[in-house]
Formats: sequence, C-alpha cells, structure tokens
Amino acid sequence: MDDSLYGLSGPLLKKYDRPGPRYTSYPTAPCFRPVAGAERYRHAVEHSNGDLLPRPLSLYLHIPFCEKLCYYCACNKIITHDHQKADIYLRYLEREIKLQAELFDPDRLVSQIHLGGGTPTFLDDHQLTRLMDTLARHFRLDISPARDFSLEVDPRTVTEERLEWFQALGFNRISFGVQDFDPAVQRAVNREQSEAAIGDLVRSARQAGFRSINLDLIYGLPLQTHESFAVTLEKVLALRPDRVAAYGYAHLPGRFRSQRLIRTSDLPGADDKLDLLRQLVKRLRAGGYRYIGMDHFALPDDELSRALDDGLLHRNFQGYSTHARCDLLGLGVSAIGNIGDHYCQNEKSLKTYYRALDQDRLPIALGYTRSADDRLRHDVIQQLMCLGCVDFEGTSRRHGIDFFHYFQTELEALSTFVEDGLIRCNEHGLYLRPGGRLVMRNLAMVFDAHLGNARETRHFSRTV
Repeated sequence: MDDSLYGLSGPLLKKYDRPGPRYTSYPTAPCFRPVAGAERYRHAVEHSNGDLLPRPLSLYLHIPFCEKLCYYCACNKIITHDHQKADIYLRYLEREIKLQAELFDPDRLVSQIHLGGGTPTFLDDHQLTRLMDTLARHFRLDISPARDFSLEVDPRTVTEERLEWFQALGFNRISFGVQDFDPAVQRAVNREQSEAAIGDLVRSARQAGFRSINLDLIYGLPLQTHESFAVTLEKVLALRPDRVAAYGYAHLPGRFRSQRLIRTSDLPGADDKLDLLRQLVKRLRAGGYRYIGMDHFALPDDELSRALDDGLLHRNFQGYSTHARCDLLGLGVSAIGNIGDHYCQNEKSLKTYYRALDQDRLPIALGYTRSADDRLRHDVIQQLMCLGCVDFEGTSRRHGIDFFHYFQTELEALSTFVEDGLIRCNEHGLYLRPGGRLVMRNLAMVFDAHLGNARETRHFSRTV
C-alpha cells in the first residue's frame, strides 16, 4: 500500500502528530478566564448593536442530556432516562433566552441556529416545539430558504415521522451521529445502532426536504481495522450525504471519565490510526467528496464547497461554516458565544447555571476580549484554516503592520514546513501544498502567541 497521503509520508505524519488546538476560536477556550458579572459581554453587545450594519445572529443551544453513555464522548453531557429533567432545563433555558434577547436590537436577524449536545433529540416533539416557539417570541428568526437551522441527531432517538416534524419546525439541516457501522466497534464504545435504520433515516430526511444531510464518523476507535473501516466508508458513500465530518478519536481518559471504559489494548496503534486517516481521505475523495479542511468533506455542489471556492469559508465553535458575518450567542449550560471581539462561556454545571438564572443574571462564567494582536493572529489562523494560504500584503494592510517584521520569528519557524514540502512561501504569501492541509493545526500553532500559556495544553487532542 502507498505509504503517502498528499505526498506526506508516514514518518512525516508521525513527526507532526502532537497535541494541539482545533482553532474553533482564537485565542482558544483554555485561555478564557473567570469573569465577575457580564459587564464586558453587555458592552460587546452594545458595541455590536451600534455597528452601521449590525451582523446577523447565530444561536447555539446546548442540550446536555443523553439516555446512554457513549464511551468515547468528550462532550458536556448528563446521562439520564428522566425526561422531566429536560422540562426543568427548558424553563431555565427560556429565562436565559429572554435575558439575552433583551440585550440585542429586535431587528437583528437570526440566520443560523444549531442544536448540539449531548443529544438534542433527547427532547420530545412537544419540548422541541416549545423551544423553537420561545426563540421565535424573543428573536427575529429568518424564515427564508437561506436560513441555516440545524440539529444533531442520535439515530436511536428518532423515527421517520419525527424527521418530518423537525422539518416542519424550520430545521433544514441535519447531522446523524454514525461514528462507525461495524457492530464490534459499536459495542466497544456502547453505541449500538442499526445500519438499516440509519439508512432509512437518511433517505427519509432527503424525502422530507432537508437541504443538507451530514454524517459524523470517528476514526481511531477501539477495534477499528483497515478492513472494517473500509466497509464503513463504502456504506457511507452508498448513502451519499451532502457532508461528512470525520473526527480523529482523542483518547484522554485522565480528563474524560467515560473513556476509562475503553480498553486501551483495543485502540488502534499510532501507525494504524494514520492508516485509517489515509484511507478516509483517499476513499472519500475518490467517491466525489471535496476535502474542505481538517475533518470536513462535502460534495462539490454543497454550500461548504462553494464557500471554499469563493473565499467565504469560516471556522467557529461548530467547525466549518458559511456564516462568517454572524455574532454567535451560546445558550445553555457550558455553551460558548462570540460577540465581536469578545468570547464568553456559560457555567459548566447545571447547579451553577441554574443558580445564576435564579438570580436573574446571565450564567456567564468565563470570558476573554481579543487584543489587537489577537485580532491579527486570528485573521492569519482563519486564512490558514479556511483559505489554505495567508496573504501577506492584505493582512499587513488590514492591520497596519509589516508582516515580515511582525512575524519574523514565526516565518523562521516555518522553515521546517518548507523543507518538508508542506508549504511554499514567497514575497506575496504562504501557501499550503497538498500535504500541508493535513497539518493545518500545526501551522496555526506557529502563530499562536497563547499556546505556551494555555492552562490545558496537555489536554488538546493530537493534530493528526
């Protein structure tokens, strides 16, 4: 078997396989600091409202509940069969929605909604309807076909009839958590689900009129082999989703207790995991999917592909997005928001989240306001992750700097990437070669001024 991928050999992949951020923000979440009150957040919203052309709004709502524990999961979740807990949670979430809506000008359009978790479909149809009605009462929701309203779906929690109801509620994008079709792998991570049922749901979602269907996969799970993963990939290609998100499993049992239930001896070795990655990229590309970046693939006519071609791709806490000009509101326990240059994260436990709302205050626990240097480095990292290049002249002009002088140390540090054939540099810019697309995170780390100070650097997933 060819040991290279995009000209990147196995030894080079190993060289760059190290812990690092995923850069869904800059600075990254470990840099956020405790805040007393929400004054800075309110100031950021006031400043955003005062823009000549206020940005549209994007709402992320975190639903933390799951009925069953998936051993690999690193999300903030609560395992329970008691659906009354969701009723209590919704009451508090409604309070937060009201408090947030009061801060924003009422004419600001919500063009994007994403329900994540946990398991958003833990909520029953009545609860989901109640949540969407609450959002519609307090915000101006986009009702045009251009809206981007999505939810993550555990296939074990829905029926074909429920999918039609989701569509009737306004959702036009849907993401199914597949992870792997192999029964042995499913048992090893405690997520058994029928291949036939998933196929029926994907076909039903298409018939119901969802504009985009995504399947989530994970490579590096216990008992995965080259042969078993090949079968999973063929089944994915047969379903022909619009997008595929394929994440590398990060085994961090010291941080996530559920992962201690996975037998380390069952995990693919480093070489085997790299083989799974090579297989994943090659097979999806051969099947007609474009490699958008990092772990995202899309069909050529998908909006992500068009955004990549048009230079409009954006990266945020939900991964790659086509909504670059949005202020992001994080709603729910542990949710993260981004208003202008200000990041904020809600309380991470239900107890503290509820306590804040009982006191009629926003449940913001952590925050960070970007400096001019942060804005510059965020711009550079976004260009790397979304465009595959950095425009030296344009960046200098936007930020009033001399790129070569400002980033002299960083440019010197990139010499090893040049020598390894991963990037090319000239007087105009930095350009990723094909192999460089697999080490985007490593390249971004060169420009990260906070990396050495991040409180949880050792807890980042590996970059390859």
